[in-house]
Amino acid sequence: MGTAPIVKIALSGYYGFDNSGDEAVLQSILFALQEQGQAQGIQIEPIVLSANPEKTTAMYGVKAYHRMKPGLLLRALRESDGLISGGGSLLQDATSSKTIPYYLAVLKIAQWLGKPTFIYSQGIGPVSRPMFYGWIRSVFKRCAFVSVRDTESADLLGKMRLPRERITVVPDPVMGLPLRDGGDGAPDGGAPTVAVRTIGVSVRFWNEDRSELEALARSLQELLAARTDVQLRFLPFHLPSDEVASQFVIDRLGDHGGRAAMVRGITHPQDMLAQVAACDLLIGMRLHSLIYAASQFVPMVGISYDPKIDQFLHRLGMKAAASTARFDASAFTEEALSLLDAREQWAASSRATIEQLKAQAQLPAQRIISFYKRKS
Repeated sequence: MGTAPIVKIALSGYYGFDNSGDEAVLQSILFALQEQGQAQGIQIEPIVLSANPEKTTAMYGVKAYHRMKPGLLLRALRESDGLISGGGSLLQDATSSKTIPYYLAVLKIAQWLGKPTFIYSQGIGPVSRPMFYGWIRSVFKRCAFVSVRDTESADLLGKMRLPRERITVVPDPVMGLPLRDGGDGAPDGGAPTVAVRTIGVSVRFWNEDRSELEALARSLQELLAARTDVQLRFLPFHLPSDEVASQFVIDRLGDHGGRAAMVRGITHPQDMLAQVAACDLLIGMRLHSLIYAASQFVPMVGISYDPKIDQFLHRLGMKAAASTARFDASAFTEEALSLLDAREQWAASSRATIEQLKAQAQLPAQRIISFYKRKS
């Protein structure tokens, strides 16, 4: 029996920035490629483009090159048999006008080198500069496979005149991220001596006047006053900024501040997944905090700062309880308490949808491995 063919695949994304959500995207893609490769008799050797190659190699045991050093980036693409771009919100111009040109340039160079390129469960948009439409369309038309994580992204690509039949809608890859073997999600310090319920909180800075965090703090005060058996566990997803945002909210909890703690220094996605799994409810601004919660059947209350939050919640038949533009603290508290008290019912009613999303999260890896299987 011959050895499995080896396929080297470069991965481009927002990797190596100490953002737990994007690291979870990377690890989920690596797991899916490995699982599908084993199923189809292909051995995958990933080459990750990272802002911190040494840390990426240490964390995942893969080869990594610096994403911003042209010589190394070129070497990674030359060494590879293809390029995966994604997942995450790579093609958007809300945070910077340089983001879209960078990720398209990486794809374009791979295409110039004759490498097959794949779009892996990306969230497309917002794209406010129409000049980018033609760029995205021309690069995507040359990709061997295009998958996006929601119908809104597919609709936006349709608006850019990319043929709809070229686009596959799949869940975010992180829906398929497993807990570590034997991981129980227990927080540091062991189990509490009294029966308490834990609410995870994932926040980030968004409004310049911090009005959304001020409103959240008022809501959490109401919640803690209403439920004496509840503790808060703040989960910073993007270091160090989310630690500062978390502390901002904790400082505004007044007399209830002693019932709030922050988990510090977590960078490995499965460690953060375990923290979320140990919660009874998750209040989240970060998209991947909500995805982590869904994957572990933990009910969630979303705070929308970006359409991607609403798009994910819609897939679960839910709506954001508040947004950075409009935040009714009392209504938010009411929804959080309602979900906290109905955790088991929520998990039962959502199970079929979540299990389906988990299974569908494997589809891009399956299609990419099949592409190479046909060529081997």
